[in-house]
Amino acid sequence: MRKTISAAALALGVIAAGPALADVLAVPAAQSPAPTALPQRGEKQAAVLREFGQPKVRHAPVGGSGPKRPPITRWDYDGWSVFFERTTVVDVVVKGAPPPLQHADELQPVR
Repeated sequence: MRKTISAAALALGVIAAGPALADVLAVPAAQSPAPTALPQRGEKQAAVLREFGQPKVRHAPVGGSGPKRPPITRWDYDGWSVFFERTTVVDVVVKGAPPPLQHADELQPVR
């Protein structure tokens, strides 16, 4: 009799709890695979050309109006862009990728 009551109480507890709820995370499919190697900060334009070849588009430099505003140039490749300060790589951006975390300890939950 005791087993029957315990089993009934357990079944009633499961039914009363209702269906389990969970959040679903939908991740969009990548448009094109990210390159396995990218230019690194500090590399020179000549090294980027040797390793990755000619870019699809070379944008004209912007800035350069003084020592605190050096010329910045952007080269576009398939799926990513590289930014140069004068002739030195300062950043690489993969299209559709989130920016890298700089300070993970400062992240706050989304409300």
